[in-house]
Amino acid sequence: MAEPRILFVCLGNICRSPAAEGVFLHQLAQAGLEERCVVDSAGTGGWHVGKPADRRMRAAAERRGIHLPSRARQLDLADLSGFDRILTMDDDNLRAVRSLARELGNRSDLARIEPMTSHCRRFTVSEVPDPYYGGDQGFEHVLDLLEDACAGLLESLRLRA
Repeated sequence: MAEPRILFVCLGNICRSPAAEGVFLHQLAQAGLEERCVVDSAGTGGWHVGKPADRRMRAAAERRGIHLPSRARQLDLADLSGFDRILTMDDDNLRAVRSLARELGNRSDLARIEPMTSHCRRFTVSEVPDPYYGGDQGFEHVLDLLEDACAGLLESLRLRA
C-alpha cells in the first residue's frame, strides 16, 4: 500500500492547519510511523504565504512538546489530486475546498475531502474554531480538539510500523 498523503486545511494556514500538521506528525513519530505518511497543510486564502504558524499557536504547541515546522501556503488545484485526504477545520473551509474540487469535475483521482472533526473520538463538535482573535485558552482548546481528531485519523489509517 502506498503511503497516505494527508493535507490539513484552514483559512490562513497559520493557526489550525499547521497545528493539525504538527500534532499529526508528533503522533506519527510517537507510533514509529513518521516515514509512513506524507503530511502537509495549506490555507484557502493566501494572506500569510511564507509565514510560520502564529506565535501563540507555536507557544501552545511547544508546551505540549509539539513542533510546528510548516510555512503558510495557499491551497491550489494540484493539491486536490496530489493528496489522498484533505481534512478541513470548519464548514467554510469545507465549502471552499469542495468548490475548488468541482472545477476539476468528477475525477477518480481527487482527494477525499472531509471535516477534521469527523475523526474526533472524545469531543462532539462540528468544527475546529479559529482561535486567531481570541485569547490563549482558544489555542489550547484547538490543540485538545486536534489531538483527539488526529488520534482518530491515525487509527482510521491502520498503519503498521
